[in-house]
Amino acid sequence: MPMLRAAAAGFDKAAAFLSCVIVVALLACVASGVVTRALGEPLIWTDELSRFLMVWLAVFGWIVASRRRIHVRIRFFQEQLPHPAYRIAEIAIQAAVAVFGALVLIYGIGLIGKNRDLEATSLPLSMAWMYAPLPLGGAITALQGIVEMVEALRRPRVPPAGEAAVVE
Repeated sequence: MPMLRAAAAGFDKAAAFLSCVIVVALLACVASGVVTRALGEPLIWTDELSRFLMVWLAVFGWIVASRRRIHVRIRFFQEQLPHPAYRIAEIAIQAAVAVFGALVLIYGIGLIGKNRDLEATSLPLSMAWMYAPLPLGGAITALQGIVEMVEALRRPRVPPAGEAAVVE
């Protein structure tokens, strides 16, 4: 178990670091597009690259938020339920998260396959790279949902609001 926790912590740090790198790359790309347009010599590829980077950033931000359990979640109605119903609702929510993650994984793989032979308009890249992070995001979300569902089944109490539980 300590080995799994260390691997999860390492993955979390890598995902957060990669998110920061993508943010910096996106800012540099957009800034160069703005500056070159202002100078009257626009770099056409900056628009397309920024779209690729935005998709990657959205997925890695989603992974980081999922792992830290900081996605927006409205618990008002769930917290009004008696404890057994609260647990059932939590298990159902986490099962839905796991199914959603599995669907993103499956459809992400399909999108990569359908777009691998299409080339981007202004970049020498396959359009499959646009969708490349989706399977990872889906897999992490599905795994996170399964682990949290198991935790909800084992958990003898209702967690206080804001309690952080991540896959270990």
